[in-house]
Amino acid sequence: MKTMVISKSEFMMFLKHPAWLWLKKYKKDKLPIPDEGLQALFDEGTLFEQYAEKLFPNAVKLSYKNGNDFSGTRYYALPELTAKEIKKGTEIILQGRMEVNFSEEGNITSIFDVLERVSDNTYDLYEIKSSTNVKSEHIPDLAFQTIVLEGAGLVIRHIYVLHVNNKYVRQGKIDPVGISTKVDVTDKVRESLEETGENIRKAFKILQEKKMPDISPRHLTHGGETLDEWLEIFQTIKGELPRYSIYKLCSSDPKTLAWLEDNGIELLNEIPLDGPLTEKQLRQVEAMKSDTQYINREEINNFLSALQYPIYFLDYETMAGVIPAFDGYRPYQQVPFQYSLHTLNKPGGKLVHKEFLHIENSDPVPNLLKRLRDDLGGSGSIVSWFMTFEKNRNTEMGKMHPEYEKFLTDINERMVDLMIPFAKGWFVDKDFFGRASIKLVLPALLPELSYKELNISNGGEAQRVWMQTILEGKNSEKKQEIMADMRKYCALDTYAMYAILKYLESKV
Repeated sequence: MKTMVISKSEFMMFLKHPAWLWLKKYKKDKLPIPDEGLQALFDEGTLFEQYAEKLFPNAVKLSYKNGNDFSGTRYYALPELTAKEIKKGTEIILQGRMEVNFSEEGNITSIFDVLERVSDNTYDLYEIKSSTNVKSEHIPDLAFQTIVLEGAGLVIRHIYVLHVNNKYVRQGKIDPVGISTKVDVTDKVRESLEETGENIRKAFKILQEKKMPDISPRHLTHGGETLDEWLEIFQTIKGELPRYSIYKLCSSDPKTLAWLEDNGIELLNEIPLDGPLTEKQLRQVEAMKSDTQYINREEINNFLSALQYPIYFLDYETMAGVIPAFDGYRPYQQVPFQYSLHTLNKPGGKLVHKEFLHIENSDPVPNLLKRLRDDLGGSGSIVSWFMTFEKNRNTEMGKMHPEYEKFLTDINERMVDLMIPFAKGWFVDKDFFGRASIKLVLPALLPELSYKELNISNGGEAQRVWMQTILEGKNSEKKQEIMADMRKYCALDTYAMYAILKYLESKV
C-alpha cells in the first residue's frame, strides 16, 4: 500500500477547511485553477524571494519551480539531494526538501526556504514571505517545517520570518538588506508545536475517510476572503447557490453560519431579526424581508446639500508591486498612473469628461499631476468613492513633489465620499448584499450600467494588465486595445458616481 504523504501546503489547506485537504488528495478536479490575479500574487512572492535569497550569497540552491508547483523528478529527488548537502556540512541550503515518518498513518514533507548551519547538527530556519509583516498563518507553517526537520534529526535553534520592509524606499539598484525585515518567531513556533502535531494527526484521520468531509463553510477557520474562495469550491460540488442564500450574509463568520444551519435557515429573508446579527447584517436582513429600499431622506438630503458646484467626480487607477518600479517609491505603494474626471458645472448642466492615462515605462506621477492641475478647477466639491484611497495617494504624491503639495492638499480638503450614504446605512437595498462597493451599488440601482460588459471590470485587473503591458512590455500587439479598455473602465467609475448621485437626488 502506498504511503500517505501530507505536504506543508496541503496541511495549510487543512487548516483553512478540513475538506480542502481531502479534495486536494482525492478530487483535485473540484479545486479551481489559479486565475490570472492569483497567479500575479504568486509571481510577486517569487520576485521578493529572489531578492531575499541574495542575503545568502554562498548558499546552495537545490530545487526549481514549475509554475507554482514543485514537481517532476527533481522534486522527488530533493530529499536525497538535501541529505547529501547536510552530510557535506553545507553552510546554507535554499529550497531543500525533507520527508519523515510522522506516525503509522503516513509521512509528512516540507520544502524549506533557507536552512543555515550554525554548528555540527544545529540550524537556523528562515521562511521568506512577501507580506509586510508576520501573519498568524506563518506560525503553523513554520511549526510544520520544524516538526519535519527535527523529525529528520536536525536541531533547530532559531526560526525567522523574512518579510518585506514596506518602509524601504528605492534609490537605484534594489538593496536586498533594505527591502527585507527579519523577525524572530522561535518562541511562537515552539509554543504551537503541540497543537500543530495534533492538527497533523487530525489531517491524517480526515484522509482515512473514504467519504468527503462536510464541506459546509461553517468549518472554515476564518471568514472573509477565505469564505469567498471556499464558496467557489462549495458551488462546484453542490451546485449554484440561490441568489439570496445565507452564505451571502455580509461579514459572515463560521460561528454565525453554524447557527443559521443548525436552525434550518437557508435564505436571507428567513433569518430572524433577533438572531446573532451585527448592525450591518441586520440592515441587510431587514431589506430582504421588506423587499423595499430603506432611505433616510433627512441624512441624504443633508449630505447632498453640502455639495458645491462645480462638482468633480475623480477616480485613480494605480500600480503597486513588491519591488518598487521607480526610484522614490516603497514596496506595495499605490502609484497613480491614470485618472478619470467627470465635471458637472451647474445643476442640470452638461457633464464633461477629461482623463489621463500614462502609457510609457516611466514614473507616471509627474505627467499625471501636471495634467490634473490643468483639468481640475480651484473650487467645488471633488467626489470620490471611498475617498480615503484617493486622499492617501494625494498626500503621498505631495510629499514626493512639493511643488504640487498645496494643490493636492486643497483637493483633499474639498473631497466628498459618495460611499458614505451607503456605508452608513442611509440607503439600503437588498441587492447591495450588505456592502457599499460601487460594483454592487451601481447594478442594484442602475442595472443598465454594468461593469460586466467591459473587458477590464475591476481595479485589481486594471492594475495587473497595465503593469504587464507598460512595465513588463507584454501584450505589445494588443497595447492600443488594452489602453482603450483601461479608459472605458476608469471612465465608468466616475460616470457611475455621477449617475448614482443623480439617483440619490431623484429619491430625496
